[in-house]
Amino acid sequence: MSQLFLLQAMDFAARKHRDQRRKDENASPYINHPIAVALVLAEVGGVNDPEVLAAAILHDTIEDTGTTPEELEKIFGARVRSLVEEVTDDKQLPKLERKQRQIEHARELSPGATMIKLGDKINNVRDITHSPPVDWSLERRQEYLNWAEAVINNCPSVNADLRACFFRILAQGRQRLTHPD
Repeated sequence: MSQLFLLQAMDFAARKHRDQRRKDENASPYINHPIAVALVLAEVGGVNDPEVLAAAILHDTIEDTGTTPEELEKIFGARVRSLVEEVTDDKQLPKLERKQRQIEHARELSPGATMIKLGDKINNVRDITHSPPVDWSLERRQEYLNWAEAVINNCPSVNADLRACFFRILAQGRQRLTHPD
């Protein structure tokens, strides 16, 4: 059941994100990001809960593809829907307000949503320091790292390995930004 469930989540996310690209210099296919988030949860965090891993794969579908919460629940169940909703920003709010809400909301996340948030920030910090969006200045990249740290600092401590990985990647990212090759 869990393998099929995860493959169904990957298929769903791949179809929903099919026309989207990451903002990196290579304009990578967007689907690489949610797969990388789920992979870091499994590899680093030892997460083997199929619903948490599926929600990691689906974590940007409501926010970025027009997928409805009801659609997710119908296909993947109430828990996956809930996990995805917990990590979904309200795109109707101004960007600065969304970012502040993410910091404030982090302390209220469930354990599963916290792990997804950690995986998302690990992947984003890695991407921003190794293959940043072409139009992002050094200052903007540093601001992102500071903001990501504020979000994670407010998250409940639920997975020591993921948390340690985040802070290791953050330190490496800061080093890379201040002392490039």
